[in-house]
Amino acid sequence: MKVPVPLRIFALTVATTAFYTLVGQLVPQKEVQPPKETVLKKDMTPDELLKAGREVMEGKGLCFTCHTVGKSGALRFPDLDGIGARAGSRVPGLSDVDYMAQSIYEPGAFIVPGFNPGMPTINKPPIGLTDQEILAVIATLQSMGGKVTVTLDSKVWPLGAGAAASAGAPAGPKS
Repeated sequence: MKVPVPLRIFALTVATTAFYTLVGQLVPQKEVQPPKETVLKKDMTPDELLKAGREVMEGKGLCFTCHTVGKSGALRFPDLDGIGARAGSRVPGLSDVDYMAQSIYEPGAFIVPGFNPGMPTINKPPIGLTDQEILAVIATLQSMGGKVTVTLDSKVWPLGAGAAASAGAPAGPKS
């Protein structure tokens, strides 16, 4: 008995769809929730600010999707271990805070040799960090080998705004 070609094609389509449906159901499913919001208050202690910065980096900021801390070998993006100590000497004339701020607000401004550009602008969608969240991240980055000088009152962007930081919140020493 000869089965008509259109019926064969239909049977193959149904069998293929059923197979991929079965495989899709066998793959473990992981529920992904949006990152929790990190609460930032003007009267945070330095330790609270660093903790909040780390939460932003691990959650909403998605920093550890590409960056590592304390790893070596083949890396996707530069390792952040010791960035607080290195940042002030990376670009002549820029303080550690200015370097980190510009690297975050304009990710293509400084590309570390040996790495390709690819970091998204994180203060715009889809990541969309606020200026306060970025200050918390900069404080956390400063703590990785350097002295934390940033507070939530600091003004770091655009560059040069650090000089106008309010009430004794220095933007960091110039190198």
